[in-house]
Amino acid sequence: MESASMIEEMVARSRAAQRAIESWTQRQADAAVRAVAKAVYDNAEPLARMAVDETRMGVYEHKVAKNRGKARIIWMSLKNRQSVGVLSRDPVTGVTEVAKPMGVVAAVTPCTNPIVTPMCNAMFALKCRNSIIIAPHPRAKACARAVVDLFNKALAGLGAPEHLIEVIDEPTVELTNLLMKSADVVIATGGMGMVRAAYSSGKPSFGVGAGNVQCIVDRGMDPADVAAKVVAGRIFDNGIICSAEQTLIAHEDDFAALRAAFESEGTVFVTRENEKSRLREAIFPGGVVNKRLVGQPVSAVADAAGITIPEGTRMLLAMADGPGRADILSREKMCPVVAGYTYKTFKEAVDIAALNLEEEGKGHSVAIHSNDRARLGYAAERLPVSRLLVNQICATMNGGSFFNGFTPTTTLGCSSWGNNSISENLDFTHLMNITRIGEHRPDNPVPSDEEIWA
Repeated sequence: MESASMIEEMVARSRAAQRAIESWTQRQADAAVRAVAKAVYDNAEPLARMAVDETRMGVYEHKVAKNRGKARIIWMSLKNRQSVGVLSRDPVTGVTEVAKPMGVVAAVTPCTNPIVTPMCNAMFALKCRNSIIIAPHPRAKACARAVVDLFNKALAGLGAPEHLIEVIDEPTVELTNLLMKSADVVIATGGMGMVRAAYSSGKPSFGVGAGNVQCIVDRGMDPADVAAKVVAGRIFDNGIICSAEQTLIAHEDDFAALRAAFESEGTVFVTRENEKSRLREAIFPGGVVNKRLVGQPVSAVADAAGITIPEGTRMLLAMADGPGRADILSREKMCPVVAGYTYKTFKEAVDIAALNLEEEGKGHSVAIHSNDRARLGYAAERLPVSRLLVNQICATMNGGSFFNGFTPTTTLGCSSWGNNSISENLDFTHLMNITRIGEHRPDNPVPSDEEIWA
């Protein structure tokens, strides 16, 4: 009862704050969004240090880059877009769209992204004049409190009401579930158990699916360029990003050149059967991801597997015994390890990726290195993913980039394949209600039956 009372009071405060900003202009809403982004950008270094120290995963320098990069690109994507009042008027259909807030947003945030996910969710919420309550992972509760305090200090300087952004200081599954059932809309970024709970809350919900990004390399691609991008993506933040490349699927005739390029980027190939067996057991003891290796450096993974690696090693690559269920390395590995596969035809490459996705990661993403539009189309038609990222670093660009057209976000929908309600990157538009005005169009031409059924 005490827990229910606590959440009831939080939601009541949040709802009062949200009603106070329903009359905000577009300029006021945008000023609040900018303030949240700038708070993270200006404090990128101490927030990154806090994230590494509290969660005990990831890379400080990468978290600094993530804090600054996401603050910049998400704000840039939002600053000139309409979210208040009239969104559009269509002179042909006579339909006018008017934006309305949803109310109180409940945002479940993960320990893998304890700063930028609350930031992104808060920016989307405020853009639409919603309030938001953060339910952080218990392993990142201090980060959540620190960043929310920064947000509220910045918002107070704009004259915003108190309690516009709140956080559960001592998060539990019970409190998070109560919050999701009490809010008006839910964003769940985290494990599949929490995502399922969000969809069972009785409220509109946006969740994410499991990652397991397959990386296909077409013929004729520059080995050095491919290796540099894949390694950069796989080692970013020690591999905890859901969009990080998990495999290397390359043509058998190109593999020697690719191996040389990867080795020059600090990759150690695990080829001995006994070492591969120990690597599997280290990452997936008893068939389950080893939480102690999530977001840990390659040296920790190698030590756990009893593999000796030279100084300067950045990533491990083990040739899998086969795709899908043939080898557990086909699954998502949340550390700097990649599984390798060779193919004879491009169709076989796509089939390998599909089998791996069927095992885990269906609905999420595929990274492909190719300049052949026909093959890109073939892969897009046959692979059950929401995103096909071409010739880019998937870990850092799949969630939106200045160099692609994907929506900048920290929450990537995975469609029905991943048991999600959306297949695109979450945007502020998912957090607004829209009233549509339908005008009478008496002069519209009415087709004859002959025209209708022709």
